[in-house]
Amino acid sequence: MAEPIKKTRLRIELFPRAMTAVRAGHPWVFADSIKSQNRDGEAGELAVMYDKKNKFLAVGFYDSNSPMRVRILHQGKAATIDRDWWLAKARACLDHRNKAVFSAETNGARCINGENEGFPGMIVDRYADTIVVKLYSAIWLPHWDVIESVLREVFEPQFLVLRLSRNIQDEAAHRWKLEEGFRGPEGEEFVVFKENGIHFEAAVLHGQKTGFFLDQRDNRARVEKLGKGREVLNVFSFSGGFSLYAARGGAKHVTDLDISLHALESAERNFTLNKADPKISAVERDQVQADAFKWLENTSKSFDLIITDPPSLAKREKERARALQAYKRLNKEAISRLRPGGILVAASCSAHVDVKEFYLLIREAANASGRRSTELWTSGHAADHPATFAEAHYLKAICIEFV
Repeated sequence: MAEPIKKTRLRIELFPRAMTAVRAGHPWVFADSIKSQNRDGEAGELAVMYDKKNKFLAVGFYDSNSPMRVRILHQGKAATIDRDWWLAKARACLDHRNKAVFSAETNGARCINGENEGFPGMIVDRYADTIVVKLYSAIWLPHWDVIESVLREVFEPQFLVLRLSRNIQDEAAHRWKLEEGFRGPEGEEFVVFKENGIHFEAAVLHGQKTGFFLDQRDNRARVEKLGKGREVLNVFSFSGGFSLYAARGGAKHVTDLDISLHALESAERNFTLNKADPKISAVERDQVQADAFKWLENTSKSFDLIITDPPSLAKREKERARALQAYKRLNKEAISRLRPGGILVAASCSAHVDVKEFYLLIREAANASGRRSTELWTSGHAADHPATFAEAHYLKAICIEFV
């Protein structure tokens, strides 16, 4: 039998600007940043980059199918990328969560946040005894067996669900025989977990992202402190997270507004899960299935606290200008529905709308209302969603009280 042909290590030379960015910690190398390479590479192959003095610069996974050609794993001193290296990285992620997030009252959180923690194109979320792994890039497919074993050893889940971005599902199935769903023992499609003592369900097999929006945990807790005695409107309410926190904070009435019946039904189930809490079970509730923009423009109702937390309105850079107009329109209408002493909590998860731009837009809407206002707080990423480079800072919220 012939010996398999051993390929030389994939070696890449970068243009100076890209070299500077990598040295500063940026996790992506785009195709047009590559000056030369010694041969063609395959998705998931390790690619090594050197500086102009031929010293090690960084190593990453090569992605032949993406303009994001190399996803950096490590830069600085040379390192061996093997199972022990991945174990150390995953354990560091868990140690951070054990100190900052997980407790007897919270067993749902993000465990690995992609590029920000050295796992580019991968996120791992925990919901009680189930972890959900979402892969966004084919670079992980050749390494899945090792990565799965590492995640099981470090996080010790009872159940593990694999989710695949649509763009890699065919390659995963046909080349690597990987399908979405439970790996090993099969658990429940809807997993109940705790966040700050409130119970939620996560649709781990088919829900958006990994089944729940974990990133707003800290902002939900802030809303709880604002809820006492107020009538609350939760715009783009989805599974009712802000409403539940406001109710536990002592709100006298909450209204969930969402165009999706599925979302409103999820919120209903989450309220049922928490019926043992006297404040949550006592709150008066309404649900409105409608287009949020049109409903706000046409309603005559007013509220003491309004939360606007739409899905991303700019998934691409070319959508940014339209998104800015939509945020302006949405929050202008929300402000007009606030009673004297009312509070607006405006959030954005659009990465292409930066933090300063969003805050300026909301402040301008507040000034344009002609009402005196006081800014109470702004917020960014929670501890389990670290953001270590500019493009990672997608989440922002601002809270303003109006006279």
